[in-house]
Amino acid sequence: MERPDSTVPRPEADPPGRIVLTASDISRALRRIAHEIVEHNKGVQDLVVLGIPTRGEALATRIVALLREIEGVDVPVGSLDTTMYRDDLRSQPTRAVGATTIPDSGVDGKVVVLVDDVLYSGRTVRAALDALGDLGRPQAVRLAVLVDRGHRELPIRADHVGKNLPTARSERVSVRLTDPDGVEEVRIATPHGELS
Repeated sequence: MERPDSTVPRPEADPPGRIVLTASDISRALRRIAHEIVEHNKGVQDLVVLGIPTRGEALATRIVALLREIEGVDVPVGSLDTTMYRDDLRSQPTRAVGATTIPDSGVDGKVVVLVDDVLYSGRTVRAALDALGDLGRPQAVRLAVLVDRGHRELPIRADHVGKNLPTARSERVSVRLTDPDGVEEVRIATPHGELS
């Protein structure tokens, strides 16, 4: 009898819930967002794209690759960590601070597109706006999200949305991307993993 090789990684079990966006759905949504950004900005001049860690960074990189494909120009891309600007630090003080990387061109006078995976309460975006204000004074700030699930607690809305996904507050939206997760999908589940 052959012994299984313990060094071979076992495939991770699928998380609970149902898939609401497949890899091809995500790809189409990002392409549409990239085209909307070009149309709204009338090109890519003075554009800077900043991803909000973790999955916002991966999405920002992919959007910039699509902008290059559409316009033939490299758009500056970076990341904007919001950890120290969050309003829940008192209740969750053990967050790890991530890296903020701003392109050499900076943000002053630029049109900055913030990119995140899920827009929910709006608090992460508010923290991103505060962090951005400490880095410079953009000409304009726009928001692109893969999923808008509703339930805003602040007067914030996205300019570019891949999918509007009405949810109950008790449901969980899980975005997994090839980089960093090894799989590409968006799932929605109830707190106990039941299908919604």
